[in-house]
Amino acid sequence: MRSGRFRAAPTTFGPDRLPGLDIARALAVLGMFAAHTIARDGAESLVNGRSSVLFATLAGVSLGLMTGGPTPSRGTARFAGAASIAMRGLLLLALGLLLWGLRTDIAVILDYYGVMFLLLLPVLFAPRWVVAIVGAAAAVVGPVAKEAALGAVPEGGSLVLDRLLTGYYPALIWLAYLAAGLIAARSDLRRARTQTVVAVTGLLGMVLGYGGAALLPGVDAEAHSDSTAEVLGSGGLALVVIAILVWLTSPERRALGRAARIVTWPLAATGSMALTVYVAQLLVLAAWIDTRPDRFDVDYPPTLFAALAVGSILFGTVWRATLGAGPLERLFRALTITPFRRTR
Repeated sequence: MRSGRFRAAPTTFGPDRLPGLDIARALAVLGMFAAHTIARDGAESLVNGRSSVLFATLAGVSLGLMTGGPTPSRGTARFAGAASIAMRGLLLLALGLLLWGLRTDIAVILDYYGVMFLLLLPVLFAPRWVVAIVGAAAAVVGPVAKEAALGAVPEGGSLVLDRLLTGYYPALIWLAYLAAGLIAARSDLRRARTQTVVAVTGLLGMVLGYGGAALLPGVDAEAHSDSTAEVLGSGGLALVVIAILVWLTSPERRALGRAARIVTWPLAATGSMALTVYVAQLLVLAAWIDTRPDRFDVDYPPTLFAALAVGSILFGTVWRATLGAGPLERLFRALTITPFRRTR
């Protein structure tokens, strides 16, 4: 049997990369900046929760593309891809736990993210209908299990239970977002038909989730409620954003796509190193909080988000133009991809 070759997601802005995904990653990270630093008002409410959901959905897309996209890896390449993603999940788990040690009031997502990677492994190469069942179970059964767990263990329980079910980004529920992204990647996101189906599916999810919450008493779709309605609504919005950006920047759009890629290049550059930018943001906020007299009562200035956003885009643009992949992206590639690379 031919083993094939394990190919990681492209690290350049060449024809193999989907710039729309990088733009979406940038929007997700910048949205999380806003959720962390902007006062609780309309602007913050718009991005709170939804940005991290977009981040998680993009993770599912990335894992699908890393392992063959619409033609999943086979043989030894499949093993190499799974091993690489397992290693990436463990590194994200370790990095996230380390970042929780910073003196900030921010709920770090990376360790939860790593757990989600590990949970997705058993169905990474499964047929799309199997992934859909797993995602649906996470969306429907997960919220019920969380309520039961919180009732049994009011303080959230152990570190493991927190990451799986009772924490800020419960992996057993958020697995639904990764499953949706994985299905999109396996359906070939480069095709206009797939982009349309993903967008329509997302719109349907938004109608069911947010519409149900608006019309039915007792149904909550608020950010981080981790209800089925929130999964449908926020997950649907993430799919719509991904589909629109991939469609808009596709070479098939010709002049429109070319113009969109040029105009959004700084955002795409920033999104291509989303991990680096996210970690840098946490370090900057921790350093800023250390200058405050009371770090437990932090009131971020209105200019802080603007400074973080502009600084991140400038950094991403210059680094990408001169050095290519971001520093943490290079490190993760060296640790999780290069050791498992296979040739024919």
